Amino acid sequence: MGRADAAHFEGEGKRWTDGYIMEIIWTDYMRYRAELRGFDLRDIEHILLHGNERYNDAATGRRIAVGIGGSARLLMIPFEQDGENLIPVTVHVTTRQQVSLRVKTGRFTHE
Repeated sequence: MGRADAAHFEGEGKRWTDGYIMEIIWTDYMRYRAELRGFDLRDIEHILLHGNERYNDAATGRRIAVGIGGSARLLMIPFEQDGENLIPVTVHVTTRQQVSLRVKTGRFTHE
């Protein structure tokens, strides 16, 4: 994708951010995990592209996006970023207490 004019921003799974178009790369494994756990890929996409709660995970080196998914569940989505590509690794339900504890212990740090 790369650098583009704002006028060129469009399409599902993409977001104009800091002068770049971010795109989600869905792996077969991620699609499998989401389906297995009953998550809608649109909810995951929304959290990844528009969520504002993000952390760095000191234990895995991955970035984490946290947000509300379908059925008002709090979702945690570990992901990697390769240039303009966001690559979600997995997704699971979490609790506010679990996220707060990981921040308090230093495992998660705010971006």
